[in-house]
Amino acid sequence: MPHRLSTRSWGLARPPAMNAAALRTEKRWRWPVLIGLLCTIPAFYIELLENLPTPLAVAIYLGAAGLIVLSLSLVASQLSHPRQYLRSNAMDLVLAVGLVAAALLPPSVHSQLALGLRLFVAMLTLVHMAWAIKFWVTRGGLGYLLALAMLVLFFCGVGFWALEPRVHSLGDGLWLAFTTAATVGYGDIVPTTPAAKIFSVFVVLLGYAVLSLVTAAIASFWVESSERRMEQDILRDMHAQLRSVHEELAALKQELRRIERE
Repeated sequence: MPHRLSTRSWGLARPPAMNAAALRTEKRWRWPVLIGLLCTIPAFYIELLENLPTPLAVAIYLGAAGLIVLSLSLVASQLSHPRQYLRSNAMDLVLAVGLVAAALLPPSVHSQLALGLRLFVAMLTLVHMAWAIKFWVTRGGLGYLLALAMLVLFFCGVGFWALEPRVHSLGDGLWLAFTTAATVGYGDIVPTTPAAKIFSVFVVLLGYAVLSLVTAAIASFWVESSERRMEQDILRDMHAQLRSVHEELAALKQELRRIERE
């Protein structure tokens, strides 16, 4: 079985060659880790808002860290050079340590240091999730990207509806999500609470990236259409020239036959 390079690694070291069993294990644990990291997003706001219980957020943070460590250890145990694999996934280990620290630090409303570390962990989580689903994001297709953009804006709108007291309906939340992601900022509705302001940062990073993919796909569609028309024009011109050459050759053959007969 030929060895392949891991496509998951986003550390600094070079990823080692992986056998088929390690690749299957890594693929099998990719989705549980992704779901665990996705749950840390509401956990961040559960911990940030004082009127919600924090033990649930602690459990989610520790669960996500445990999934990352379990995934790395299971894959490393099936490799001949486990230390090289762990070095190539150093950022995953940093994320796991950060999740444990986020679970053990005091509440963010009482400590700026704890809030800053949890924001740093949230950024690492966003990078990890983006790397894990990059195939589904960049697989192409204008319709697919439009559906993805609508889905992202919908969840961002729901988040603003839940976090921002000035957003009184889901429609207002969707409008605020779109103006934030598109960096338009009309000013009719703005985030006012710390939780909504922090959420708007992630909306800009995620929503602007998705909208950029949509606009790039539209531009690529028009460019491809223009290039296709140019190719068709060139092919028609070539066919016309070939027909002209064919007719000239046929006329020359007839002339040669006539000369031979004479």
